[in-house]
Amino acid sequence: MKQTTRFSLTYSLENKKLKQSREVRKETVTKTIQAMEPNKETLYATESGKNIQQLVSELDQLVGLNKVKELVKEIHAYVEICRRREQFRLKTESLVLHMIFKGNPGTGKTTVARILGKMLAELKVLPKGHLIEVERADIVGEYIGHTAQKCREQIKKAMGGILFIDEAYSLARGGEKDFGKEAIDTLVKAMEDHKNNLIVILAGYEREMEKFLRTNPGLRSRFPIHLQFPDYSCEELLEIAHKMVAERQYQLSIGAKEFLSEYLREQLKTSKTNFSNARLVRNLIEKAIRRQALRLVNRHLYSREELMLLTREDFSPLDQEDSELKLWQHN
Repeated sequence: MKQTTRFSLTYSLENKKLKQSREVRKETVTKTIQAMEPNKETLYATESGKNIQQLVSELDQLVGLNKVKELVKEIHAYVEICRRREQFRLKTESLVLHMIFKGNPGTGKTTVARILGKMLAELKVLPKGHLIEVERADIVGEYIGHTAQKCREQIKKAMGGILFIDEAYSLARGGEKDFGKEAIDTLVKAMEDHKNNLIVILAGYEREMEKFLRTNPGLRSRFPIHLQFPDYSCEELLEIAHKMVAERQYQLSIGAKEFLSEYLREQLKTSKTNFSNARLVRNLIEKAIRRQALRLVNRHLYSREELMLLTREDFSPLDQEDSELKLWQHN
């Protein structure tokens, strides 16, 4: 009887030790697996860092715009330093990022705004970072009360991102009785009420934007960041042309390159005011592609190189359509 009891007790003790050993092993394996698995916060930070680097790279690939690129990188650096200061319980201030973009058409204003929105979303300065692009007709109504309604609708769409208002100076063209003034007042209020959830960017020609800012004494101070988008040089426009052609899987012949260089230099001399920059280059290339198609369509035999090559013939001579294009630029 004693022996049975002793055996039972011994068995129970051994069984208990075995269970404890299994639990220890299980806990050790669990900890090892957890250690091997990436932390969710670390994983997000890594992914966010990769995305930001891609956006910085996308920004760097834009031709010219050196001062613009510097400012965007300053904003990025400031947000990162604010995060590090928070870790040491140091004071941080939220940036007011409402901006004025001044420059002629085709200088990259919308492209930069779009990249900036994505970057600020990755940095968690903005919840979404999307871009809503509007003009006067989208936010100015035709009767009393209509403007505030239209304006609020666009603000609601842009919430969490950027509201980009092109040719913003047109809001003040009608004088005191114009509904554009109501749109400005509605925007200013929204900028204050939603400063942590909305960025407003006003864009337009430099001279017109300066006049616009003088129409409301408090307007300039509400936009602490003013960015100048200069016209591209001839060399920069040619670089843009090469990029546009390569993206479409075309090539420029030597004659086409010479024509573009001559034509763009002449345009820079005669069309300096309101010059359309990259838009002009895009229009020229798209027209050359159409002309090349017309030149090749009736051929029965053609090579891959011929399908890719844009010649001087595809760009010149200037015809009535080109003359109208030049006239449009002057206006």
